Amino acid sequence: MPTPKDLAIFEGHRIRRVYDENAETWLFSVVDIVGVLTQQPDFQAARKYWNKLKERLSKEGSQSVTNCHRLKLPAADGKSYLTDVAGPETLLRLVQSVPSPKAEPIKQWLAKVGYERMQEMSDPARALDRARETWQKHGRSEKWIQQRMTGQETRNKLTDYWQSHEIKQGEEFAILTNIIHQEWSGVSVKDHKEIKGLKGQNLRDHMSEAELIFTALAELSTRQIAETTNATGMPQNQRAAKTGGNIAKKARLELEGRTGKRVVTGENYLPPSRRKKIPGGDL
Repeated sequence: MPTPKDLAIFEGHRIRRVYDENAETWLFSVVDIVGVLTQQPDFQAARKYWNKLKERLSKEGSQSVTNCHRLKLPAADGKSYLTDVAGPETLLRLVQSVPSPKAEPIKQWLAKVGYERMQEMSDPARALDRARETWQKHGRSEKWIQQRMTGQETRNKLTDYWQSHEIKQGEEFAILTNIIHQEWSGVSVKDHKEIKGLKGQNLRDHMSEAELIFTALAELSTRQIAETTNATGMPQNQRAAKTGGNIAKKARLELEGRTGKRVVTGENYLPPSRRKKIPGGDL
C-alpha cells in the first residue's frame, strides 16, 4: 500500500505521487487524476479511459503525452507497477482534454499543489528560509547550512540554463546531473546514495561539507562552460557536463593526494538506528 507521504488527497480521492529530486517537483499518477475527472471509482475503468485518451492525444501530436513518464508506484495490492506520471503543469494541460465537472476544482487543486514552488521561484528567499529552519532543527551547523544554500543557488542557476536551452525537466535533467556527478566523484548518484545508506532521502542533505563544495564546483563549471559555448540540446550539454565535472574531479584528486582522505564517504545525517556502517574513508 502507498504510504501517506506517497499520497495526495483531493476531495477524499487518494492520488499517488512521487517526488522528483532532480526536477524538484511532485509527479502524480495520471490515471488517478483521470479517475477523479471521469468520476470512475473503478481503477480499471479509469485506466481504460486514460489509454484511449493517450492514444488520441498521441495521434494529435500532443506534447502533454510526451511529457508523461513511467515510474513504478505502489498499488492497492501492495505491489508496484509501472504507471504514467506527470507534473502539475502537464496535468493542467491534460485536464483540458477531459470534459468533466471536476475539471475546474482539480485545476485549482493542482495549482495549489504547485503554489509553494511558484512562490519560491518568484521569491527564492522563502525556500531558503524554510530550508534553513529545517536544517537547524536537524542539527546541521551554520557552516554546513551556508554551504548547502550556496550549492543550491548554484544548482538553480544551472537548471535555469538547461531549461532555457532545450533540456527537459525530469529524465534529461537527471541524465545531465548524473554525468556531472559521475565525472567529479567517480560514482553515480545512485551509487553515492547506496554508499551513504540512503533510500528516499535527498543525497545533498546528507553530503559532507567537502562533497557539497565539489558538487557546487562541478555544477558551476558546467554552467559557465555551457554559457561560453552556448550549449543547446542534450549532446552539447552532455559535453559541457562532462567537462565541468572533470574540472572538479582534478581538484578532488589533488586534495585527496594531499590529505590521504577520500572526499566521497559513507557519512550521513541519518538517525543512529538507520545508519549503515561503512568502512573508513582513508585512502
